[in-house]
Amino acid sequence: MTAHVLGAGLAGLSAAVRLLAAGLPVELSEAAAQAGGRCRSYRDPQLGMVIDNGNHLVLSGNAAVGRYLKAIGASERLIGPLEAEFHFADLRDGARWTVRPNRGRLPWWVLVPGRRVPGTRVRDYLSLVALTRRHPGRRIDAVMPTRGALWERLIEPFLVAVLNTRAEEGSADLAGAVVRESLAMGSDACRPRIASPTLAAAFVEPAVERLTAGGAAPRLGRRLRRIEFAGDVVSALHFADGVVAVAPEEPVVLALPAWVAAELVPDLTVPDDHRAIVNAHFALAPPAGATAMIGVVGGTAEWVFAFADRFSVTVSAADHLLEEDAATLAARIWGEVARLHGLSDPLPPYRIVREKRATFAATPAQAARRPSARTLWRNLFLAGDWTDTGLPSTIEGALRSGETAAALAAALRRN
Repeated sequence: MTAHVLGAGLAGLSAAVRLLAAGLPVELSEAAAQAGGRCRSYRDPQLGMVIDNGNHLVLSGNAAVGRYLKAIGASERLIGPLEAEFHFADLRDGARWTVRPNRGRLPWWVLVPGRRVPGTRVRDYLSLVALTRRHPGRRIDAVMPTRGALWERLIEPFLVAVLNTRAEEGSADLAGAVVRESLAMGSDACRPRIASPTLAAAFVEPAVERLTAGGAAPRLGRRLRRIEFAGDVVSALHFADGVVAVAPEEPVVLALPAWVAAELVPDLTVPDDHRAIVNAHFALAPPAGATAMIGVVGGTAEWVFAFADRFSVTVSAADHLLEEDAATLAARIWGEVARLHGLSDPLPPYRIVREKRATFAATPAQAARRPSARTLWRNLFLAGDWTDTGLPSTIEGALRSGETAAALAAALRRN
């Protein structure tokens, strides 16, 4: 019996690794020329260096990330500070501050002016307590204040980054899920972690090596054109290079983008509104001691990362930047980076990367369109950060979806 995994993004890799560990032969198919999906790294000829398509940040409390990296032997490929520290700068007035949550669930850090957001009072943080409760179908602006220093200088930047959606219109349930699993758990759960040396080296290449060693090397450049159904099961997979028959007891994990899955599976409801992410990479080595990550308020840049050989900038919910001239955008963002790091260097070689459909819009309406991993066909299971993981579209959500689909697929064999 073979488990068929369609799509070698993080959700598909997660499912394939789990299924292989459960003792199932796995056939993993991917239409692209490389595994990883949106989590990819490549050598950019314009910059002359390897860059990631985006700055995908994870947190130390991301349990599925930890399980996945352990399974593929790559636990050491996430780096970050020993303590949870989040550095911010407000370009409007030059203010700088660092948010330092404490260990443990009792948030005494909000009592210490040097640990909390300047200009905030202890009672302001009660709004975060409201966000940790469940609010089905409600927007964030319906459950907490969306103005004031705490909102502008911590909550909004954090939520835009995790939701990739304007914070006030985001789903309170999805935002609350992230807060419950990170900030509400104390600093041990919210230390920022960045893939090292690259996204692919941490999340993709070790998984491909593990799968290949187990006889499940991804079949790249293999596009799925149609799924054939018979009664309540998938009976065949029609690829561009031929047809593969599927026995009723053979599980199929569909880990493709939402819009592709909707074309392949009859009457499948999926999120259909998406938001963009824009990243800017600048080929200039940061000065010694440069702050590794800075949250930016009052600028175009939102998060500025200082890597060994470059600066990288992320702007979420960035649909408004999709049509802007790349040179103009790069010059404006570089001006902000230079100001933040005290640089006088002219605009270095740069690359602007725009991903139009980076994630689904994390609004209540779109969240309601997320399907579960189970389908109407008993041997077909869905995986992807767009499925109903309970989290926004994140690496953690993608990996969890793969785990869920793999568990259902393995149970099919036992039944």
